[in-house]
Amino acid sequence: MKRHRITLIPGDGIGPEVMKPTLKLIEAAGVNIEWDSHLAGADALKKHRTTLPKQMMDSFAKNRVALKGPVTTPVGEGFASVNVELRQSFDLYANLRPIKNLPGVKARYENVDLIVVRENTEGLYSGIEHEVVPGVMESLKIITEKASTRIAKFAFDYAVANRRKKIAAVHKANIMKLTDGLFLQCARDMSQKYKRIGFSDLIVDNACLQLVLDPTRLDVLLLENLYGDIVSDLAAGLVGGLGVVPGANLGDTHALFESVHGSAPDIKGKNIANPTAIILAAAMMLDYISEAKAAARLRTALHAVLARGECLTRDLGGSASTSQFADAIRREMEK
Repeated sequence: MKRHRITLIPGDGIGPEVMKPTLKLIEAAGVNIEWDSHLAGADALKKHRTTLPKQMMDSFAKNRVALKGPVTTPVGEGFASVNVELRQSFDLYANLRPIKNLPGVKARYENVDLIVVRENTEGLYSGIEHEVVPGVMESLKIITEKASTRIAKFAFDYAVANRRKKIAAVHKANIMKLTDGLFLQCARDMSQKYKRIGFSDLIVDNACLQLVLDPTRLDVLLLENLYGDIVSDLAAGLVGGLGVVPGANLGDTHALFESVHGSAPDIKGKNIANPTAIILAAAMMLDYISEAKAAARLRTALHAVLARGECLTRDLGGSASTSQFADAIRREMEK
C-alpha cells in the first residue's frame, strides 16, 4: 500500500471537531497517510504570534498537498487573510468549487451540477489598496494575460477530463473594458483550442440572475477572483449552503483542499457541527493523489447516510452529533 505524507491544518473553532472524524474515515477507506499537522489562523497566532507559522509553510512546501479546516483571520489587527497568503505564496491560481445536490439534503433546486472555476491570484480581491488623500481610497484591479490564460486553460482541461460540455466566462467587460475585456479575450482565445467544449460568456449580474432562475442551465463557470468569490458562495446556497460544499485551491505543483464554511466559534466544543464539507474536500484530495477508489467509497457512504436520513446533524434537520454522523458513514463503508 502506498504511503502518502500530507500537511494537515485542522483549523480553528469547529475545525478540529470535523477534521478528526474525517481522518478516521480516510483511514477506513483504506488510504495510508502520514499526517504532518500544523496550526494556522487564530490558534496559531496565540501560540506562534503569527497566523501562518513557518513550520506550517515549510511543511506544505515540502509535502505539496494539504487538507485544511476552517481558519479564523483576526479582523482589524493587521493580519493578512490566511487563505489569500497561502494561495499567493504557493501560486494556487485555480479555485475549484463543485456545486452539486446531495441526496437527502434540502435545497432550493434539484439536479444542480455546477463547477465554479475562479482565478485565485489577482484582480480586486488581491487587496492592493492605498490612500490617495485623506478621505479618498483607491483599490487597484490588476488583470494579466498570463494569469487569465492559465485559468482559462485550467477550466477547459478540467472540462475535457471530467466530461463537462460547456464553459461560460463571467465578466463585466461592458464596463471594465480593459481589465475584464482582457480576461474575456483570453477565455475566447483558449476556447478556439477546445472545439468540443461549448463556450459562451455572461455579464456577472446576468450570471447571478441565471443562477437563481435556473442553475441547471449552466455547467462550468469561469470567473476572475472577486466575482468567483461571490458567485461560488451564491451557488453553494442553491444546494444547501457552505456546510455541504467542498473546495480546492490548485497550482502546478501544490494543492490545498478545504471546507469553505467558517470556523463557527459559537458551536465550538458542542459536537454538533456538520463534517460533510470537509469529508467531500477529503474525497477531492483522494482523487488528486490517485486514490480514486477510496474517494468513491467515501462519497458513496456519505451519500447513503444522507439519503437514509436517519442520522443527520442538526443543520440538516436531524439530531445526531458530529461523531454519530461520522460513525454512521464509517459503518456504511464497512458494509
